Formats: sequence, C-alpha cells, structure tokens
Amino acid sequence: MVSALRHPITIANFRAYFLSRLLGTIAISAQSIIIGWQVYSLARLTMDIKESALLLGLIGLVQFVPLFLLTPVVGLIADTYDRRWIVRWTTLLLTINAAMLGYLTWSDGLTLPFLFVAAMFVGVARAFSGPAYSALAPNLVPREVLPTAIAVSSMAWQVGTIAGPSVGGVLYAIHPDVAYASISAMFAAALVLIFLISPVPQPAVQKDRRPIQRVVDGFSYVRNNRLVMATITLDLFVVLFAGATALLPVFARDILGVGADGFGILAAGMGIGATGASIWFSIFPMKTDVGIKMLGAVLLFAVAIVTFGLSRYFWLSLVALVVAGAADMVSVYVRQSLIQLHTPDEMRGRVGAVSALTISASNELGETESGLLASVIGPVAAVVAGGVAAIAVTLYWARLFPELRLAKTFDPPQHLDERKAQEATP
Repeated sequence: MVSALRHPITIANFRAYFLSRLLGTIAISAQSIIIGWQVYSLARLTMDIKESALLLGLIGLVQFVPLFLLTPVVGLIADTYDRRWIVRWTTLLLTINAAMLGYLTWSDGLTLPFLFVAAMFVGVARAFSGPAYSALAPNLVPREVLPTAIAVSSMAWQVGTIAGPSVGGVLYAIHPDVAYASISAMFAAALVLIFLISPVPQPAVQKDRRPIQRVVDGFSYVRNNRLVMATITLDLFVVLFAGATALLPVFARDILGVGADGFGILAAGMGIGATGASIWFSIFPMKTDVGIKMLGAVLLFAVAIVTFGLSRYFWLSLVALVVAGAADMVSVYVRQSLIQLHTPDEMRGRVGAVSALTISASNELGETESGLLASVIGPVAAVVAGGVAAIAVTLYWARLFPELRLAKTFDPPQHLDERKAQEATP
C-alpha cells in the first residue's frame, strides 16, 4: 500500500496536514499537563493532597464543558464550511492563549483563576478543531490510500496527545519560560503549515435538511451504526475510568517522590509506547481481526493502569505507562479507522464531533472523576479502582456488541463485497 505521505497527488497537502496536526497536538497536550502541574503546585501552597487533587479534576471539567455545549454545532460547521479555516482560527486562539500563559508565568502573575480561564479557552478551541481536523484528512488522499492516511493521521493525534505531556514535563523541568516559548512556537508553526494546504473538495451541503435536522442526523448515524457506536462508547468508558494522566503530578510529587524531573519522565512513558506502536502501524497496517485486537489492547491498557497505580517503584511505573501508551495507540488506530471508513464524507464532521465529545468526556471528565475519587479515597485507590472498572467494561462490551468482536477488517460491508467481486473477476 502506497504511503499517504508519499503519494504523488497528495504529498504536499498531506505532509503539511500531518505536521500541523502533530505539532498542534503536542503543543496542546504539553500545555495541558503544565497547566495541571501549575494548578497542583499553587494549590499545595495552601491545601492538602486531596484538596489539590480535586482542583486537578476541576481543570478537566472546565475543558469539557465548552466541548459539551458546542458539540451540536461544531460538527455541522465542519460539514458546512472550509475545514482548513476552522483549524486556522482555533490554532490562532491557542497560540494567543499559550503566549498569555507564558507571559504571566514569566512575570510571576499567574493565579489559579487565570489557569482555569486558560483551560476553558483550550476546551473551546478543541471543540472546533477536533472534528475539522479529523474530517479534513480523508479529503486529502484518494480512497486507495485512505486506511494508511487514517493511520498516519491517528498517529499524529495520538502521538501528540500522549507524547505531549512528556514534552511539556521535560521543557518545564528545564524552565517554565522555555516551556511556554516552545509551546507558543509549536502552535505558530502548526498555523503556518495549515495555511500551506491548498483548497480541497468540500462535501455537498444538504440544502433539503434544516441545520437542526442535520445535527440530529449525526447523532442518529452513530446510534444506528452499532460498530461505530461500540468503538466510540468503549473508548468513552474505559478512559473515563482508567485515565491516570491527570494524577501524574500527585504520583510524581507525593507518592513516588521524584519531583518535576521524574514527572517529565513519567509523562514520557505513554508517549514512548504510543510512538512505537504508531510507527509499526504506519509501516505494517493492521488488516485482519481488527475487533478482537482492539478489545485485547483495551484490556492490556487497563491492566497496565492497575499496575501503575499499585507500583511504588519508579521504573515499574514507567514501564506500565509505556505499555499503556502502546495499547492505547492500538485501540485508537482501530477506532479511528473504523469510524472514518464506515462514515460517509458528508457526515464525517458531525460524526467526528460526536467522537470528539466522547473523547473529551473520557479524557477531561476522566480527569474530573479521578480528581474527585482521589479526594475521597486517595489517588492510589482511585487509579486501581478505575483500571478494574475498565476491565469489567471491556468484557461487558465484547458481549454487548458482538459486531465489534466479529469485525475482521476495516472495510464497510458494501466495500468488502466490491473488493471481493473485483478479486473474483478474471
């Protein structure tokens, strides 16, 4: 299969897209982990561990609320307007936001209220950029390289999401000013790159459907396509319960006692695993038994999170996070491929918005859940309980949605039938 990054028709557009999404995602993830560290550090000046952990959870909630409120419209916007311009405006907002955080950090004017306001703007930007970025990728390549393009696009997002915290942790350990200057520069570079993408085909607007009806169509499509529904909701509940990223500052500072330097290394763990898995799939795309492999990867992710929660050894905690990152990348690769290939282009923005909502619900609400639970039963018990709950959910989903367990390839049934017919033709 020809790589989407080398295809003669799409090389310039897709490379610009890939680099823009990678840099932008690394920057936003790095900024989020730094905001969490600063919130926890400022809170610990006057609060105990449980109270400070609660504020970490509230940071996730502040990012989720804008996305929850905007989801009904952002998908419709991504299916109606030029997706490049949506990404450009949101990236500009993120650049300004990061620069302001950097200035306040440098001038010692940073406060908890401003950190919460900055987190809210991050949530607004992500609400619009997520569906637009996801829906844009299939417009840049021919269908014959679409699975590889999705894998590479997913790699950019997932590696950025998981490696970003490690970048933020390491840069912050060097110096906070270096961290925010680097993040602002990455956002600016991502903005320039997205301007390099030439005009691409836009899906035809459904003029016979009112905007509200088109929004409802997106939710209805997800509800009625059980395979898409299974992949989206499985990720929602597993990461909601088993996400441990929000509590990394607690483990680094007060449980493992490794400070800011160790925090950066721990945050790099999931990035290392995700990068390894994503490179593997960009070279050797998954072709068979995709459903079973996704379920197995999700179970491995949950077991790794339980191990991380129980560990009192820095090296074991790091290994557990590496394994979790690799397993999570497998899950994301399968989920994104199934969603993109089973969704018509004219629906991708709205379905992408629903997917983005569930991803944010699992990540940001997962942070809220982790913070709230940690404030009640402690951080260790919260992480372990979340991992066990994720294992139970995965086993239940395998039984509730046999379509996922029985999924053999990424192809929708109609395309699978067409391919078999072509192969059978002399």
